[in-house]
Amino acid sequence: MTIKNILDESASHMGKAVEHLESELTKVRAGKVSPNVLDGIVVDYYGNPTPVNQVANVNVQDARTLVIQPWEKSMLGPIERALSAANLGGTPQNDGSLIRMIMPPLTEERRKEFVKKAHVMAEAARVGIRNIRRDSIEQIKKLGKDHVSEDEIKVGETKVQDLTNKYTAMIENHLAAKEKEIMTV
Repeated sequence: MTIKNILDESASHMGKAVEHLESELTKVRAGKVSPNVLDGIVVDYYGNPTPVNQVANVNVQDARTLVIQPWEKSMLGPIERALSAANLGGTPQNDGSLIRMIMPPLTEERRKEFVKKAHVMAEAARVGIRNIRRDSIEQIKKLGKDHVSEDEIKVGETKVQDLTNKYTAMIENHLAAKEKEIMTV
Protein backbone atom coordinates (compact mmCIF):
# COMPACT_ATOMS: atom_id res chain seq x y z
CA MET A 1 0.00 0.00 0.00
CA THR A 2 1.41 3.37 -0.98
CA ILE A 3 0.44 6.91 0.00
CA LYS A 4 -0.96 7.43 -3.50
CA ASN A 5 -3.20 4.36 -3.13
CA ILE A 6 -4.44 5.61 0.25
CA LEU A 7 -5.18 9.05 -1.24
CA ASP A 8 -7.04 7.55 -4.22
CA GLU A 9 -9.09 5.33 -1.92
CA SER A 10 -9.86 8.28 0.37
CA ALA A 11 -11.01 10.43 -2.56
CA SER A 12 -13.22 7.60 -3.80
CA HIS A 13 -14.86 7.09 -0.38
CA MET A 14 -15.32 10.82 0.18
CA GLY A 15 -16.90 11.14 -3.27
CA LYS A 16 -19.33 8.38 -2.39
CA ALA A 17 -20.24 10.19 0.85
CA VAL A 18 -21.07 13.33 -1.15
CA GLU A 19 -23.08 11.30 -3.70
CA HIS A 20 -25.05 9.72 -0.88
CA LEU A 21 -25.80 13.17 0.55
CA GLU A 22 -27.00 14.33 -2.89
CA SER A 23 -29.39 11.38 -3.16
CA GLU A 24 -30.67 11.93 0.39
CA LEU A 25 -31.26 15.64 -0.23
CA THR A 26 -33.44 14.83 -3.25
CA LYS A 27 -35.84 13.14 -0.84
CA VAL A 28 -36.30 16.36 1.14
CA ARG A 29 -39.29 18.20 -0.27
CA ALA A 30 -38.80 21.75 -1.45
CA GLY A 31 -41.43 23.89 -3.16
CA LYS A 32 -42.81 21.31 -5.56
CA VAL A 33 -43.37 17.64 -4.94
CA SER A 34 -41.06 15.07 -6.53
CA PRO A 35 -41.43 11.29 -7.03
CA ASN A 36 -38.22 10.99 -4.97
CA VAL A 37 -40.22 11.63 -1.77
CA LEU A 38 -41.45 8.04 -2.12
CA ASP A 39 -37.92 6.60 -2.18
CA GLY A 40 -37.46 4.31 0.79
CA ILE A 41 -41.19 3.57 1.17
CA VAL A 42 -41.81 -0.14 0.79
CA VAL A 43 -45.03 -2.06 0.30
CA ASP A 44 -45.76 -5.75 0.92
CA TYR A 45 -45.77 -7.33 -2.55
CA TYR A 46 -46.67 -11.03 -2.27
CA GLY A 47 -44.76 -11.32 0.99
CA ASN A 48 -41.71 -9.33 -0.13
CA PRO A 49 -41.02 -5.75 0.95
CA THR A 50 -40.78 -3.90 -2.37
CA PRO A 51 -40.23 -0.17 -3.09
CA VAL A 52 -43.41 1.61 -4.25
CA ASN A 53 -41.78 2.68 -7.52
CA GLN A 54 -41.28 -1.02 -8.41
CA VAL A 55 -44.99 -1.90 -8.16
CA ALA A 56 -46.49 1.30 -9.62
CA ASN A 57 -45.92 4.25 -11.93
CA VAL A 58 -45.27 7.41 -9.93
CA ASN A 59 -45.86 10.72 -11.72
CA VAL A 60 -46.16 14.38 -10.78
CA GLN A 61 -49.54 15.77 -11.78
CA ASP A 62 -48.90 19.33 -10.62
CA ALA A 63 -46.67 21.13 -8.11
CA ARG A 64 -48.42 19.51 -5.13
CA THR A 65 -49.90 16.25 -6.45
CA LEU A 66 -48.32 12.83 -6.99
CA VAL A 67 -50.24 10.20 -8.95
CA ILE A 68 -49.42 6.59 -8.10
CA GLN A 69 -50.87 4.03 -10.51
CA PRO A 70 -50.20 0.42 -9.47
CA TRP A 71 -49.59 -2.18 -12.14
CA GLU A 72 -52.01 -4.48 -10.33
CA LYS A 73 -55.28 -3.21 -8.81
CA SER A 74 -54.77 -5.52 -5.84
CA MET A 75 -51.85 -3.30 -4.80
CA LEU A 76 -54.00 -0.17 -4.25
CA GLY A 77 -54.74 -1.00 -0.60
CA PRO A 78 -51.18 -1.93 0.42
CA ILE A 79 -49.73 1.15 -1.32
CA GLU A 80 -52.31 3.41 0.32
CA ARG A 81 -51.48 1.96 3.76
CA ALA A 82 -47.73 2.34 3.17
CA LEU A 83 -48.17 5.99 2.13
CA SER A 84 -50.32 6.72 5.18
CA ALA A 85 -47.79 5.05 7.48
CA ALA A 86 -44.91 7.01 5.90
CA ASN A 87 -46.38 10.27 7.26
CA LEU A 88 -45.33 12.42 4.30
CA GLY A 89 -47.70 15.22 5.23
CA GLY A 90 -50.37 14.50 2.61
CA THR A 91 -53.28 12.08 2.65
CA PRO A 92 -53.46 9.42 -0.07
CA GLN A 93 -56.77 9.40 -1.95
CA ASN A 94 -57.72 6.09 -3.58
CA ASP A 95 -60.24 6.38 -6.44
CA GLY A 96 -60.27 2.67 -7.31
CA SER A 97 -57.73 2.76 -10.13
CA LEU A 98 -54.99 5.09 -8.85
CA ILE A 99 -53.90 6.97 -5.76
CA ARG A 100 -53.50 10.73 -5.63
CA MET A 101 -51.22 12.10 -2.96
CA ILE A 102 -51.95 15.82 -2.53
CA MET A 103 -49.28 17.49 -0.47
CA PRO A 104 -50.22 20.58 1.54
CA PRO A 105 -48.41 23.81 0.70
CA LEU A 106 -45.30 24.30 2.78
CA THR A 107 -45.66 26.65 5.71
CA GLU A 108 -42.71 28.66 7.01
CA GLU A 109 -42.51 26.30 10.00
CA ARG A 110 -42.51 23.21 7.79
CA ARG A 111 -39.82 24.72 5.56
CA LYS A 112 -37.64 25.31 8.62
CA GLU A 113 -38.14 21.66 9.65
CA PHE A 114 -36.97 20.54 6.20
CA VAL A 115 -33.93 22.83 6.46
CA LYS A 116 -33.07 21.24 9.84
CA LYS A 117 -33.46 17.80 8.27
CA ALA A 118 -31.07 18.81 5.46
CA HIS A 119 -28.55 20.10 8.05
CA VAL A 120 -28.70 16.76 9.89
CA MET A 121 -28.02 14.90 6.62
CA ALA A 122 -25.11 17.22 5.81
CA GLU A 123 -23.62 16.72 9.28
CA ALA A 124 -23.82 12.95 8.83
CA ALA A 125 -21.89 13.32 5.55
CA ARG A 126 -19.29 15.56 7.25
CA VAL A 127 -18.83 12.96 10.00
CA GLY A 128 -18.35 10.28 7.35
CA ILE A 129 -15.68 12.35 5.64
CA ARG A 130 -13.90 13.04 8.93
CA ASN A 131 -13.90 9.30 9.68
CA ILE A 132 -12.39 8.62 6.25
CA ARG A 133 -9.72 11.28 6.96
CA ARG A 134 -8.90 9.71 10.34
CA ASP A 135 -8.59 6.21 8.86
CA SER A 136 -6.45 7.46 5.97
CA ILE A 137 -4.06 9.33 8.25
CA GLU A 138 -3.73 6.22 10.44
CA GLN A 139 -2.88 4.15 7.36
CA ILE A 140 -0.30 6.72 6.26
CA LYS A 141 1.32 6.76 9.73
CA LYS A 142 1.56 2.96 9.63
CA LEU A 143 3.60 3.31 6.44
CA GLY A 144 6.27 5.01 8.57
CA LYS A 145 7.10 1.57 9.96
CA ASP A 146 7.65 0.37 6.39
CA HIS A 147 10.58 2.73 5.80
CA VAL A 148 8.62 5.68 4.41
CA SER A 149 10.24 8.99 5.33
CA GLU A 150 8.65 11.40 7.78
CA ASP A 151 8.53 14.07 5.07
CA GLU A 152 6.48 11.80 2.80
CA ILE A 153 4.14 11.02 5.68
CA LYS A 154 3.66 14.74 6.41
CA VAL A 155 2.97 15.43 2.71
CA GLY A 156 0.48 12.54 2.65
CA GLU A 157 -1.32 13.84 5.74
CA THR A 158 -1.50 17.31 4.19
CA LYS A 159 -2.98 15.87 0.99
CA VAL A 160 -5.59 13.94 3.01
CA GLN A 161 -6.54 17.18 4.75
CA ASP A 162 -6.78 18.94 1.38
CA LEU A 163 -9.14 16.20 0.15
CA THR A 164 -11.18 16.57 3.33
CA ASN A 165 -11.47 20.33 2.81
CA LYS A 166 -12.46 19.86 -0.85
CA TYR A 167 -15.25 17.37 -0.12
CA THR A 168 -16.48 19.28 2.94
CA ALA A 169 -16.80 22.37 0.72
CA MET A 170 -18.88 20.28 -1.73
CA ILE A 171 -21.18 19.29 1.13
CA GLU A 172 -21.56 22.94 2.14
CA ASN A 173 -22.42 23.89 -1.45
CA HIS A 174 -25.08 21.17 -1.73
CA LEU A 175 -26.53 22.16 1.63
CA ALA A 176 -26.65 25.86 0.73
CA ALA A 177 -28.35 25.10 -2.60
CA LYS A 178 -30.93 22.83 -0.95
CA GLU A 179 -31.59 25.34 1.82
CA LYS A 180 -32.18 28.07 -0.78
CA GLU A 181 -34.50 25.74 -2.72
CA ILE A 182 -36.51 24.88 0.40
CA MET A 183 -36.86 28.46 1.62
CA THR A 184 -37.85 29.87 -1.80
CA VAL A 185 -41.62 30.39 -1.77
